[in-house]
Amino acid sequence: MKFYLLAFIFFITGFLCAQQADYVDFKSAAVWVTFQPEAKTVLGEVTYKLDILKSRDSIFLDAVNMEFSLVTLNGKSVDFRSDSKKLWIKHKLKKGKSYELKFEYKAQPKKALYFIDWEYPNGNKQIWTQGQGKYTSNWLPSIDDMNDKIEFDLSITFNKNYEVIANGKLIDKQINDSTMTWHYDMRKPMASYLVALAIGKYDKQIEYSESGKPLEMYYYPEDSLKFEPTYRYTKQMFDFLEEEIGVAYPWQNYKQIPVKDFLYAGMENTSSTIFSDAFVVNDTAFVDKNYVNVNAHELAHQWFGDLVTETSGTHHWLQEGFATYYALLAERNMFGDNYYYWRLYEYLQELDVQDKSGGSTALLNQKSSSTTFYKKGAWVLHLLREKVGDDAFKSAVKSYLNKYAFKNVKTKDFIAEVERTSKQDLSKFVALWLENKDLNYNLMLESLKQSVFIQEYLMVDCELYTSKCGEYLNSGISDEAKAKVIEQIPNQITSDNFKSPIKVRQAIATSISIIPERLKQDYESLLQDESYVTIEAALMNLWRNFPQERYKYLNQTKGIFGFHDKNIRMLWLTLALITDGFEPENKPEYFKELTGYTSPKYSFDIRQNAFMFLQQIQACNEVCRENLKEATTHHNWQFSKFSKSMLQALNQN
Repeated sequence: MKFYLLAFIFFITGFLCAQQADYVDFKSAAVWVTFQPEAKTVLGEVTYKLDILKSRDSIFLDAVNMEFSLVTLNGKSVDFRSDSKKLWIKHKLKKGKSYELKFEYKAQPKKALYFIDWEYPNGNKQIWTQGQGKYTSNWLPSIDDMNDKIEFDLSITFNKNYEVIANGKLIDKQINDSTMTWHYDMRKPMASYLVALAIGKYDKQIEYSESGKPLEMYYYPEDSLKFEPTYRYTKQMFDFLEEEIGVAYPWQNYKQIPVKDFLYAGMENTSSTIFSDAFVVNDTAFVDKNYVNVNAHELAHQWFGDLVTETSGTHHWLQEGFATYYALLAERNMFGDNYYYWRLYEYLQELDVQDKSGGSTALLNQKSSSTTFYKKGAWVLHLLREKVGDDAFKSAVKSYLNKYAFKNVKTKDFIAEVERTSKQDLSKFVALWLENKDLNYNLMLESLKQSVFIQEYLMVDCELYTSKCGEYLNSGISDEAKAKVIEQIPNQITSDNFKSPIKVRQAIATSISIIPERLKQDYESLLQDESYVTIEAALMNLWRNFPQERYKYLNQTKGIFGFHDKNIRMLWLTLALITDGFEPENKPEYFKELTGYTSPKYSFDIRQNAFMFLQQIQACNEVCRENLKEATTHHNWQFSKFSKSMLQALNQN
């Protein structure tokens, strides 16, 4: 009782959370873990080394719903208590002393570590982590406060038929009977939310950067033909970022691992990015949906977020804004200036929509949206670089990273470096762009107009100059400008416009709803495009416009599956089922296939597509409904929310 009273007193006095870092410095953690995947259980042993900065009677680790045993301090048993959130160590800890805290634990995490497909014999069995926003303390006793950076060395024992990947360098593999223990060495400290591991059936290829860093790229064995388009430009962007940032990549190696049903596009765990396998693509999918931007974004985080880390959410743009901006610079290096300005224009339009809906907030507001932190943050860096010049900007970034390496930062730390290198007072810039919630759209648009490409695009306005727009389509203006014309006046499209590049043809496919007979043959050619977006739109529109030729269109697209979510195959199956007289003998198999895609053995993006198509044709049978019920408990909240909404609608009907 006395111990819990002490804990309560510390809570009242503000000892908890971020402030413990003022009294205790956790230096390193030697972690050994193993898993019982069928029981969704973690078993582990951890040894922490820590320094006491101010004398205390108690310290804690964040630990959610865990059981502890054999807890010792400097080799001796110590009084401890654990509740649903923390492990408390009760002992007189003296300033200036170092201690070794060791314990064993058991956990059954509800989030932050996920066991995928272990209940399905033929499933894609995986274990993977997601610490940011979920807290590593759900599966590993650690520190939720990102201001205490720790060197984590992970040893993981698991079935030797699987690959085990974690932060740092693999320094040893110990073979047991049916298991193996992988030993990873980290060497440098990091915030606890960046601790990561991934387990699954993988192959890998390794490239080396110009600076000699190993770039380890993992893939499913069955996806060997998708390796190149998935990881395209990886080495180029790594080399570019090292040179552009001016600070060497700070970790021993860089690993990338695709996983099933990931919560986000990707996550920049220190030296080990985990990303959604929806970005594993073939050459055709690469045209419309590829991993390049996510790849560059998560790589940039290795400096901005992992090497230097925000002190709190108020300064979140120092991570997301920087990663978004440097990813855009990497893409500019690969795709050119026009691409760079086009993406900035798209970001501005997204910010404008948010602003007009009343959602604009200051960049230094910790409650700001992702759009603000990512897109406005990138824009602010673009504008800051314009203001102070390339040399001062790059010098400031280099100095900032070197000065605060492996530490935590606030916005003022970065601004101070820019003021020093540029010899400018940036107080007005900070007030206008970081502290002010207004978007300042016109000022941003003026910056964009430095690009002739953007000037040309903005000049196209078919509502004001309708007579000129037909001429635009046959001129030398950009594909983006031509696509804008097509969206505004699709009735002026001619056969010649179908000879345009993929992006223009895609605009034609998605803009025309009623296909004129004069364009029928040209429009049919879109089914042959190397773009899954184009093929999907063309198939749907042709099926609607020319009922007498539906069999022909279905036969032409029969073997195309499309993106990871099987967008074309799902549409094809649905159209095959509702097209009168089309392969009646095969309809039961087609219905079985479409319904089968709702099964938990498939990724949630595939399942969601199948659910939507079955709902549209009012064919969600008992199997579909059971799978929908299961989906309401899925760990991806957006998919879970969708499933609950659809199930409610079905029940009401």
